[in-house]
Amino acid sequence: MTNETLQQLISGWFPNTEAVKVSEVEEHLEIDDVPEEKVKPSKPINPSLLEFTEEGSEFLNILVQPKQLHQLMSQLKSNAETNFDYLFCLSGVDWGEELGVVYHLESTTHRHSIVVKVKTPDRENPSLDSVYNIWYTAEFHEREVFDFFGIIFNNHPNLKRLFLTEDWEGYPLRKDYVDEANMIIK
Repeated sequence: MTNETLQQLISGWFPNTEAVKVSEVEEHLEIDDVPEEKVKPSKPINPSLLEFTEEGSEFLNILVQPKQLHQLMSQLKSNAETNFDYLFCLSGVDWGEELGVVYHLESTTHRHSIVVKVKTPDRENPSLDSVYNIWYTAEFHEREVFDFFGIIFNNHPNLKRLFLTEDWEGYPLRKDYVDEANMIIK
């Protein structure tokens, strides 16, 4: 399946109701009676709640809001046309103002791959839904992200530090992490 076909299929799962409302209003407006700046929205409204890019890579990238993450991931795995049955990488990321997770998925039956990105809205108390119940391999990876970034995975079966000691303070892979004793600053 091509990236374009994947995007069309997946974007239909999460329609943006605001885009539907705007298009319905535009159909009923008499163009001559309304100034042009009121007919056209100031910026294009995405017809899906998901954002898609390819970012110069071979994989389709999807940016999803945290509240839709678990539902999207469930559909990506269970839908017969996508069948993303293999989570081969789950990585924590510090984007500066936001923390997040990047998931790399592959369908071993259809031989296509995809990247899903999610950003947490609260840097001080970051949390996302666990995908452990969808792909069991996420159990280890989510613990690693928790350990190094402090992102809490809701409904995780055993969320505790994996590499660092229980008394370790802070999250060393965050950009704002400071450890005077263990860091070498040039």
